[in-house]
Amino acid sequence: MRPRLRRPRLPVLGRTATRLGCAALGGLLALSLTAPAGAGETTARNPVTPGNFTGFGFDQCLAPEQESMDRWLNNSPFLAVGIYISGDSRGCREQPNLTPEWVRTQLLSGWRLLPITLGPQASCSTRFPRYDDDVKINPTAGTNGKYDAARNQGIAEAVKTVNDATALGLTQGSTLWYDLEAFDTTKTACRESALSFLSGWCAKVKELGFKTGVYSSAASGIKVLDDARISRPTAFTLPDYLWIARWDGVPNTRTTYISDEGWNPHRRVKQYQGGHDETWGGVTINIDRNWLDVGLGTVAPPTPSHCGGVRLDFYDYKPLAPGSYAPSMIGALQCLLRVQQVYSRAINGRYTSATIAAVKRWQAKVGHPVSSAWSRADWYSLLTWGTKPVLKIGSGSHAVRRLQRALNIGVATHVEMTGVFDAATASALKEWQRARDLPATGVAAWNTWALMD
Repeated sequence: MRPRLRRPRLPVLGRTATRLGCAALGGLLALSLTAPAGAGETTARNPVTPGNFTGFGFDQCLAPEQESMDRWLNNSPFLAVGIYISGDSRGCREQPNLTPEWVRTQLLSGWRLLPITLGPQASCSTRFPRYDDDVKINPTAGTNGKYDAARNQGIAEAVKTVNDATALGLTQGSTLWYDLEAFDTTKTACRESALSFLSGWCAKVKELGFKTGVYSSAASGIKVLDDARISRPTAFTLPDYLWIARWDGVPNTRTTYISDEGWNPHRRVKQYQGGHDETWGGVTINIDRNWLDVGLGTVAPPTPSHCGGVRLDFYDYKPLAPGSYAPSMIGALQCLLRVQQVYSRAINGRYTSATIAAVKRWQAKVGHPVSSAWSRADWYSLLTWGTKPVLKIGSGSHAVRRLQRALNIGVATHVEMTGVFDAATASALKEWQRARDLPATGVAAWNTWALMD
């Protein structure tokens, strides 16, 4: 995570050129209703971050401006972002955008945040200290040989980290990350003092109610931690998660530097591509790319039971009309119309006059042509009815399940309706978007939802 001081480049936009996704607008609205009364104070608890998540993330030295975050939410594959919140050795000490309001807005919009501390670094590091007033980890072993000075430094840095995180409104249970840059692991005092520092930091952060993660290069800090896990499992307090810097271009959490047994399952992040420019939604930011697999991985709530367990998931939703014989699908239609309170009769799988009346009421409600026939366009509007947040790889919700049902309307390649937005869902969505002359982003943002109304 080398420092990148370049600010995001924004295009010149007309007033009507910027259209934010539903989730971003919802987050901004919620923020206006529950704005913090002071630093670190909010009237509602922010969600734990990153929580259960498997998907793409990025990190950048400077927390991006709000417009950049909104554009990337609606257009990029990323749903997680690393932000430097603490530490005297970080490249971007000044963070003009990083406020409690910024943090809350991102969390309410659906972003997963990775709050990073870059404080004292290994004593043998050649890149630090960066400034006159930052310090390195104390390499003195002490009379007992346990590097207590380094451990105490870690404890002090942990208190600072938690204070900074709390001031930004980050919630207990969230994961805080320590960035330990590469160092020479063959130097005993340097290696052991670094381990003692991290142990003190992890122990104190956990005591204060947060989870812990450590970012480092696969060949140095990460390997040292995994070696300690194997050979000295009780000697140090180890982090809950690892963030592995291994620029192999592969979006997974594997590296040959450590065993697969360590920090698995769902306890790793890998930074798989280093600093480079990416442009999404007309906004260019210089970033590192990451793949996250944390918590339980992305999960979805169980499918709710409607109408006594009527089947709602099909691999196609066909047009219906008087005389149609499709009991299961007509039953699903009747159930969904009942949920929308436009049908109150029996769910009998027959296209009755009561069903036709409900069909017409729904069509009139959503502005479709009123007819006794039920079209694929009508299916789109009914299946996707409800909140329409920005969805992409890593999303898991009832809204994803509704999107997956809609993607199965009139297609040859079917999507499993799991409620988890995976690579297959992204591929199907890109195909759907291309067929309708939309940018094939694989992101369900406002423009995708609008064509499903």
